[in-house]
Amino acid sequence: MTPTTTSTSTTTTAPAPARTPRPRALSASRTTATAARVLRQLTHDPRTIALLILIPCVMLLLLRYVFDGSPRTFDSIGASLLGIFPLITMFLVTSIATLRERTSGTLERLLAMPLGKGDLIAGYALAFGTLAIIQSALATGLALWFLGLDVTGSPWLLLLVALLDALLGTALGLFVSAFAASEFQAVQFMPAVIFPQLLLCGLFTPRDDMHPALEALSDVLPMSYAVDGMNEVLRHTDMTATFVRDVLIVAGCALLVLTLGAATLRRRTT
Repeated sequence: MTPTTTSTSTTTTAPAPARTPRPRALSASRTTATAARVLRQLTHDPRTIALLILIPCVMLLLLRYVFDGSPRTFDSIGASLLGIFPLITMFLVTSIATLRERTSGTLERLLAMPLGKGDLIAGYALAFGTLAIIQSALATGLALWFLGLDVTGSPWLLLLVALLDALLGTALGLFVSAFAASEFQAVQFMPAVIFPQLLLCGLFTPRDDMHPALEALSDVLPMSYAVDGMNEVLRHTDMTATFVRDVLIVAGCALLVLTLGAATLRRRTT
């Protein structure tokens, strides 16, 4: 009689692949590393640096001599444009630079690492914010000490508002870049995002003289408070409560838009 042999098969279960640890919402080390990488890349693009730093100065210089026969006109609008020009240039450059990162696949590779969206957005904001400080300082110094802009208040308060406006432009550029599929589309967002604010901010006519519907709309646009803050410095020697309100609103809008930018950031363009 042949004995029956029972074979026992052992099934080996492959171990589950280790999960990449989820990064925390925000890390100072990852944020500064991202900012340093962006700044290193910008050093290889001198045309972008020139656009960021020199264009607001060139526009102010051109504007001063457009109103060469009526310097009071330059005094009345120069402070407002000192905040508007940095906002526009930072919006354009930031939106295009961020979109380029996504279309080239760099953003997808970065987000595959233990790097959160908050770290990425904060890093970009820190890098472009550093350039915004240089840009605002040069434009403010040029307007006050070379072009003779007559300001009643402290030049430091003027510089503060110009810097916050540049940071707001950076935040808006980071935000809209998530909705553009090409650099051309990123530029097309400018008429939709910047031009209405430019028309309603009180630069061309006081907001109180506008149609009530447009005045109500201007009350929720951040550029209106940027212009109001500049005008407060232009007319008052001390820091007023209105100035503090305007500065806090502009800073709060920049922070809110940066948060929305982190929430809507996509890895790549479809």
